[in-house]
Amino acid sequence: MNVYTTDKIRNVAVIGHGSCGKTTLVEAFAYLSKITTRMGTVADGNTISDYDKEETKRGFSIGTSLVPIEWDGVKINILDTPGYPGFVGEVDEAMSAVDAAIIVVSGKGGIEAGTKKAWKLCEKYKLPRMFYVSDMDIDDVSYRQVVDDLTELYGKKVAPFNLPIREDGKFVGYISVVSNTGNRWGDDGKVSECPVPEYSIEYLNNYRDTLLESVAETSEEFMDRYFAGEEFSESEIRSALRVNIIDGSITPVTMGSSTLCQGAYTLLDDIVKYFPSPDTVTVAGLNVKSNEVFQADHDFSKSKSSYVFKTIVDPFIGKYSLIKVKSGVLKTDDLIYNTRTENEFKCGKIYTLRGNKQIELPELHAGDIGALAKLPDTATGDSLATKAAPIVYGKADISIPYTYMKYDAVNKGDEDKIQTGLQRLMQEDMTLKVVTDSANHQSLIYGMGDIHLDVVKSKLEDRYKAKIELSKPRVAFKETIRKNSDVEGKHKKQSGGHGQYGHVKMTFEPSGNLDESYVFEQRVVGGSVPKNYFPAVEKGIQESVLEGPLAGYPVVGVKAVLYDGSYHPVDSSEMAFKTATKLAFKDGFMKADPVLLEPIVSLKVTVEDKYTGDIMGDLNKRRGRVLGMNPSTENDGTTIIDAEVPQSELFGYVTDLRSMTGGSGDFSYEFCRYEQAPHDVQEAEVARRKDEAE
Repeated sequence: MNVYTTDKIRNVAVIGHGSCGKTTLVEAFAYLSKITTRMGTVADGNTISDYDKEETKRGFSIGTSLVPIEWDGVKINILDTPGYPGFVGEVDEAMSAVDAAIIVVSGKGGIEAGTKKAWKLCEKYKLPRMFYVSDMDIDDVSYRQVVDDLTELYGKKVAPFNLPIREDGKFVGYISVVSNTGNRWGDDGKVSECPVPEYSIEYLNNYRDTLLESVAETSEEFMDRYFAGEEFSESEIRSALRVNIIDGSITPVTMGSSTLCQGAYTLLDDIVKYFPSPDTVTVAGLNVKSNEVFQADHDFSKSKSSYVFKTIVDPFIGKYSLIKVKSGVLKTDDLIYNTRTENEFKCGKIYTLRGNKQIELPELHAGDIGALAKLPDTATGDSLATKAAPIVYGKADISIPYTYMKYDAVNKGDEDKIQTGLQRLMQEDMTLKVVTDSANHQSLIYGMGDIHLDVVKSKLEDRYKAKIELSKPRVAFKETIRKNSDVEGKHKKQSGGHGQYGHVKMTFEPSGNLDESYVFEQRVVGGSVPKNYFPAVEKGIQESVLEGPLAGYPVVGVKAVLYDGSYHPVDSSEMAFKTATKLAFKDGFMKADPVLLEPIVSLKVTVEDKYTGDIMGDLNKRRGRVLGMNPSTENDGTTIIDAEVPQSELFGYVTDLRSMTGGSGDFSYEFCRYEQAPHDVQEAEVARRKDEAE
């Protein structure tokens, strides 16, 4: 592959709903640009971008793949992203590296939840975008309906660039709104001009009027000519459209059949003509040495700097850091400086990846995307620059995982393999998190949904030969008391030689502070318990509160007072008093009306307005309290529902929410406080823990 200068580069993400045809479109691009001689299919598992075993097995994209394409003297770095919400972290990473996006819409499926989320991502990153309507070879697909639906959602900025030509239900050509011509595919796949069908003239005129109106708004001269009834030349239209597309005032709609490779040719041309090259895109970092803003702006003449937007760790192809060069020119064996770790090292060979194939390059110019192999201590989000000019760039905003499950090793002795595998998977996947819950003696794995965690489980087994079992996690209940009790604990044991003797009288009551396990006081008078045994008594309480007598959960909010007892001058010991205290604690706790406390979370659910009733009804079933509803600040027809819900009721919520909202709902939560669990919940949990113990 050739080396390309910044003005000859386009960085484009292909995004959209799951299974809408993104990977098939990229496959068509690869075929047309002669990377392949035959198009692969998702069904056959032989596409360039879906190369991972899990992707071929499941039939959908799991990770973002880089597929660079050479077209008309320009290098187009295509990032093919997953569409399923469980892998949104991959999309976040891709969007931080590109300068434009193609939103693929299935003509058959129409506007779906993933389409709207793709638009929101483009808005968030302020990216120019185009819609591509796939599946046009299917007879009953209505392109006009998709355009109408998009216009209803996003207004006049939606501008169709072409219309389909059908004969006897067959997709045979397209009408270009820009050039005002009909085009027909021949048997050899080449396009020849043809008349515009009568049935399309009305729509063509409407779409063209919208387009010309937008062109006129780009300058006062054009506006005067437009009102004077003058025609614009095709080159003037295209030049004005590029300005409009880059500034986001127009979003073109194109269409085609990726499986028949129809429409992909014109889309590649449109990417080159209308999408920005990196040298027109501003970007800034911070020089941590001088504490000044570094205006990189993908300028090849400035000090070299780059950003690691994705990491690939594969047992077969090795570790690669995918980078976007923000400034300068990176060459083979250049010295680079990691601004996070403050390590300097040679970058070694420079590659671009085409799926899982590595292509060596001598250099990467500013704005280009490439890969560096086996960089020491380098992670996603790191900035690479020079020691003389250490530039740091802001990290991508990666989605936070809220779905979690308990995991255990299937085979004893696999614990080390599991930990190693999970650490490597976490290097690749920023939305994967592993937590040790010592309070409940469980290991937890966090992800973006059930499918995401199932894929992680499969990757562990396939790549690292480590099997785990996923199960419902234990909720972090706590125990406390509501009343007072007055008890004694005596530990007396006589055997040959010294015996054991410890005797305490204690009261237990609520301390009123659930943030602390216990408060210990002693009010012993007359030396009935010598002072040197007070620490042993407190030690007994300290150990008792770790696992409460009710259900074995940590104890909070208890005040323990030692007021009397007795001792033996020979047989008493610290161990005996500690044991006596434990007996007293167990008895006193159970006599003081013990209760379970459950964690309550503050939940925010973002849904389309039409689903709010269903969501609130479901939250009521989960013992939730809806605190309020507010329209989203983005004015996109969504509502944010604020509620407080017991954490135990949120298990499986991600799946239920997506089911209720067609995949469009989203949620986040954070711990709020502990509250007393209802009687039926307490009884069920106590019984379950008893069965577990037995």
